[in-house]
Amino acid sequence: MTVPNITLNNGITIPQLGFGVFQVPPEDTRAATSTALEVGYRHIDTAEMYGNEKGVGEGIRESGIPRDEVFITSKLNNGFHAYDDALKAFDQTLADLGVEQIDLFLIHWPLPDVGDYVQTWKALEKVYADGKARAIGVSNFQQSHLQRLFDEADVVPAVNQIEVHPYLSQNALRAFNSEHGIATEAWSPIAQGKVVDDPVITKIAEGKGRSAAQVTLRWHIQRGDIVFPKSVTRSRVEENFALFDFELSDDEVAQIDGLNSDERIGPDPDTFNYIP
Repeated sequence: MTVPNITLNNGITIPQLGFGVFQVPPEDTRAATSTALEVGYRHIDTAEMYGNEKGVGEGIRESGIPRDEVFITSKLNNGFHAYDDALKAFDQTLADLGVEQIDLFLIHWPLPDVGDYVQTWKALEKVYADGKARAIGVSNFQQSHLQRLFDEADVVPAVNQIEVHPYLSQNALRAFNSEHGIATEAWSPIAQGKVVDDPVITKIAEGKGRSAAQVTLRWHIQRGDIVFPKSVTRSRVEENFALFDFELSDDEVAQIDGLNSDERIGPDPDTFNYIP
């Protein structure tokens, strides 16, 4: 199956389906990454906060797949928002991954009451200008946070990675992203497994001969979200990849749309100021 590519606002392309390594233990990350690449994934999403960038790099090298065929995303840890600290943390990411250039680097959280994320963004603008990152973006940014970047910085983020799932559809923020040429990436796309017990989704899944997770991920794909489900079980990794040989009808999409209750599973970006 061929995974569609999304063209970002600077012209580079990113696979719409990727493999996430959030909460994958560092000692298991090499094998998990290698398995995902064997299955067919060519987009890996990690972060400094996850503590497993080295395993991602090892898994990619072990796969034998050329570096330019694997799209790698990582994210700045919350304790490194000062300009110089952000530059040093970025260089450490390159060293831990064992690469000379990363495809996409994000500010993980805006931390609105800690430091100044505009200065943090300007550090990312520098690594982008220096060619060390092919694209830069943000994660968990609200409209107000993005507007400050538009007003005070030079580069428009390529992506905004936010919590999105059937219970938090984020339609307003997704529309705002789109209006400004920013691609939306969806973290926690299956609501940390809550969809498997949802009667609306399970009924659609039964009719399709698919799992509830597959139906939910397909909903994301048809909306245009970039998704990167995670699993350390090969059968689940394969299942999450099998999204491109079926479609949801308009009515089925509408049924899933109707589940939205603006329910967050993760922190609220307007008040989350955690530094590990």
